[in-house]
Amino acid sequence: MPLSRFIFIAVFVFLSILGCGQKSNSSKNGGQIGERKLKIVTTTGMIADAVRNIGEDRVDVVALMGPGVDPHLYKASAGDVSRMAQADIIFYNGLHLEGKMTEVFEQMERRIKTIAVTAEIDPEKLISPPEFQGAHDPHVWFDVELWSNAAWYIAKTLADFDTLNRSIYQENGDIYLEKLNQLHQFVLKRANELPSQRRILITAHDAFNYFGRAYGFQVRGLQGISTAAEAGTADVQNLANFIVQQKVPAIFVETSVPPRYIEALKEAVESRNHMVQIGGNLYSDALGDASSPEGTYIGMVTYNINTIVDALTQ
Repeated sequence: MPLSRFIFIAVFVFLSILGCGQKSNSSKNGGQIGERKLKIVTTTGMIADAVRNIGEDRVDVVALMGPGVDPHLYKASAGDVSRMAQADIIFYNGLHLEGKMTEVFEQMERRIKTIAVTAEIDPEKLISPPEFQGAHDPHVWFDVELWSNAAWYIAKTLADFDTLNRSIYQENGDIYLEKLNQLHQFVLKRANELPSQRRILITAHDAFNYFGRAYGFQVRGLQGISTAAEAGTADVQNLANFIVQQKVPAIFVETSVPPRYIEALKEAVESRNHMVQIGGNLYSDALGDASSPEGTYIGMVTYNINTIVDALTQ
């Protein structure tokens, strides 16, 4: 039996049990939460980090996708389905980031509050590359101002769900949004240390388009917006020519994408008598290890901009 079909059946069985047996702790309207913590399941670490900052001691958060996990290729396991079935709220990115989990979310939202954190972002602010077949680029967290909208929506959802503790979510949400504003200003400041002709960011796939638009970088990726597509020989050769023409000093690996693509690109560039260094590992679709500063959204964005500017300054 195909895995996707198995997961679909698993979702149906779990939701049937919840509907026919003892009533679940979760409901779309919150119900009587009382003093217990809200059970929250998120897809990415970026969302989990926002929920923890806003919910603090009121939430128990499980992120399905850990460090180094590519959400474009992620497939829900039976264990994931069980965790989601017992949640009060499921938060996911949306915009087709978690493409292979779409059917799971459609089933879950019949019983459990299931929220795409990007749903309240103004569609006019979303990037829609022609090669993505009419869909939007899902990597909105690299524009800190756009991600602030997602954080606001998370705070609103928690406050509306757990009304007895509304003020906690509202106050924590305001504090977190101010931290994000400070982060946005820091990224702008560091980006402005580079002259415009130096602001060329070459990465493994097109995860940084929102970053480029917000902070003035020209962004090129070997793969498309989704890592589901392989980079071909022509892609490598074309990008190598561009790097040589623009005299780009550094290119970057991504922690959630195999490094072989960038290594092949480096070889192609150097075969054209232009030396280029690998400027470092950037966090794109996943946070770093939980024990590291990059295990938080603010820490990850701070690390990325410092790595980018330091490498392109040389």
